[in-house]
Amino acid sequence: MSQEKAQILQEYLSSDKAVIFNENSIPECLIPEPSSWLLANSYYFGHPEWAKTYFVACHRHANFKERWIAATGGWDNKIVIDIGCGPGNLYATLGGMPKILIGVDVSRGALEMAREIGYTPLLADAQNLPFVSKFADIVAVNATLHHCDDMSKALSEAARLVRLGGLLVIDHDPQLTAWDFKGIAMLFYKVRLSIYKMFLNNLHIPKEERLCALSTETHHKPGDGVTPNLFRSILEPMGFEVKLYPHNHTVGADVLSGNIGKPPHWRYRLGQFLSGINPYSSEAALSLMCIAQRNKDISPNEA
Repeated sequence: MSQEKAQILQEYLSSDKAVIFNENSIPECLIPEPSSWLLANSYYFGHPEWAKTYFVACHRHANFKERWIAATGGWDNKIVIDIGCGPGNLYATLGGMPKILIGVDVSRGALEMAREIGYTPLLADAQNLPFVSKFADIVAVNATLHHCDDMSKALSEAARLVRLGGLLVIDHDPQLTAWDFKGIAMLFYKVRLSIYKMFLNNLHIPKEERLCALSTETHHKPGDGVTPNLFRSILEPMGFEVKLYPHNHTVGADVLSGNIGKPPHWRYRLGQFLSGINPYSSEAALSLMCIAQRNKDISPNEA
C-alpha cells in the first residue's frame, strides 16, 4: 500500500483497535477467533478463479447500477466505506470519483483485487470495525449482512460510521418472508442441488466451489434473512430515517417508487406458492433494500 493511502486510512482509525501495516501488503485488523463463516468467506472470495467469476458475474448489471445511483446520488467527492467489498464489484459497476474509497473485507485475495481498481483496502471483521464513528458520507453494505454471524452487530457497526446527514445503503440480503418455505417446499429446497445436477445442468457448478459458496451463506436459507424490524429497531434509535424497498433483482431506479420488479424465477415462485406465499406480493420480493439517512446526532449512550 502506498504511503499516501496508508495515511488516509490511519486518519479514520480508532486508537483502541490495532491495525497492522506492512509495506505492499493489505492493512489488517487482527481477528482473534475467526468463526467458520469468516474463514469460509475469506477462502471463497479470495480464491483466484472463483473471485474472478464472482467479479464478472455478480452485481454488474445496468439495473443494479441504476438502483444504486438512485439510492446514493453517486459517489463523486464522497467519503465512501464499502463493507464486504469483495473483489470490488460495487465500485467497478457504479464508477465515479470518490474523495476516499475504503473497502473492508475478510478476504485478503479479494482485497488485493479491489485495490487494483482503486479501493483503499482493510482486512477487518464487519462485526468489529476499527474506525472512529460518524465520518463517512456513504456506507455501502451490499450482499454482506447475510454472510455475517451476527447481522444486528454488523448493521450497528456499519451505521456507527455514518456522519450526520450521511447515508447507509444496504441491499442484496435475502428478505426472510420471501424464503419462509414450509412443508413440501422445504423438502424440495433440501434436495434442490441433486435436482439441479440432474435436470438443470446450467445451474450446476463444481462440488468444491458449490459447497464453499454455500458455507459462506450464513443467513441465506429458509426461515432466515433480513426483516423491516431488523433495520428499524437498530437504526431508528441511532438517529436514522429508514426507508425500505422490497424488490426482485430486475428492478432499477423504479425501486424508489415502490416497484418490486418482476416476480422471481419459477423455482422460487413454486416454493413460495407451496408455502402459502403470494409470489406477486412485496413480501415475496427476494431482497429488501434499506436506505437510511442519519438525521439526528444521537450519542451511543442516548441510543
